[in-house]
Formats: sequence, C-alpha cells, structure tokens
Amino acid sequence: MKKLLLILGMMIPILSNAQNEAPKTALLIIDIQNFYFAGGSSELVNPVPASLNAQKLLLNFRKTDQLVIHVKHGDGNGAEIHSTVAPLPGEKIIVKKDVNSFLNTDLLDYLNKNGICKLVICGMQTNMCLEAVTRAASDYGFECTVIHDACAAKNQAFNEKTVEAEDVHLATLATLKAYAKVISTEEYLDMKKGNGK
Repeated sequence: MKKLLLILGMMIPILSNAQNEAPKTALLIIDIQNFYFAGGSSELVNPVPASLNAQKLLLNFRKTDQLVIHVKHGDGNGAEIHSTVAPLPGEKIIVKKDVNSFLNTDLLDYLNKNGICKLVICGMQTNMCLEAVTRAASDYGFECTVIHDACAAKNQAFNEKTVEAEDVHLATLATLKAYAKVISTEEYLDMKKGNGK
C-alpha cells in the first residue's frame, strides 16, 4: 500500500506538468473597427454578422479563461474597436500601421511569452489584414484556425472589373486552406465543447 501511495505521489506532478504543457490557444481578433461598418470610411459587405460571430468567439474565450488579443489598424476617427468586440481592461491591444499584424509590433514576442502554439483568427478584411496575419503566423510555426463567418470583405476592382465581396472572401479562404484550418463559428465552438473547453 505504501508503495502504491509513493508511486501515486510521484505521478501527480508528472501528470500536472503534462497538462500544463498542453498547446495553448489564443484568439486573435483583427481590425473589427468602426470604419468598416455602415457610414464608415471603408464600409465592408455584411460586417455586422461577421462581428457578431467574432463576439461569440470572444465570449467563449473569456468564459474558458483563454488569451484574447485585439488588433487595430491605426488611431483616430473611426479606428475605434467596434462595440461588439470591445476589449475588457487587461486584454491585450495591438495597434499596427501595416497590413501584417506581426510587422513592427510586439505580437510575436507576446505570443511566445505566453506559450501560445495555436491561433484562432477572425476579423477584417478577409483578403487583407486577416490573410496577411494568417500566412505570417503559419510561417512562424503557429497552428492556425480561421473562422470564415467571423470575417468580412468588400468589393474589389481591377482592370476595370469589379469582383464582388463574397467572391473576394471565398477566394481568399480557398487559398488560406494551405495555411490554416478554415471552419465556421459553430463548428469551432462545437469542437471546443467536445474537447471539454
């Protein structure tokens, strides 16, 4: 009996360390800012449904006490983070000037300091800042999941042709499959529920 208790006593720290070493996940919310909504200077197509799905992710990450990082592009009028995903005191906010959220910011250092291995990514615009951060994160070795219905885009023009926002959004997601798992909000939350988180 004493041997069994001794063995159990030795196993508890090992199991505890194994649990602590499980890959840590952070939610990265990219540029869900007022200027992308109705009346803003760079209005997207259907930003509200995307922001509400991002809100579901945010609330879930807060509930499960997981790291949340808000990224915003610039300061000034319209650059405020939208109320649907407004940061709480203590949540990390990164202000960037470039398309890629890693460029000239402390994002990589912050993720590494917090032991993050996996990123759940959502935000705006799908084909710009969201795409750039996903590709960069993958290159840095993070396991990425993009939540496709928590992102939004707008019409794009090239060679006197207009590409509709939905096509821009879908084409971007189709290429991002090489860098990330691309799933819906519901699929992700169901998967988390199944994993006990």
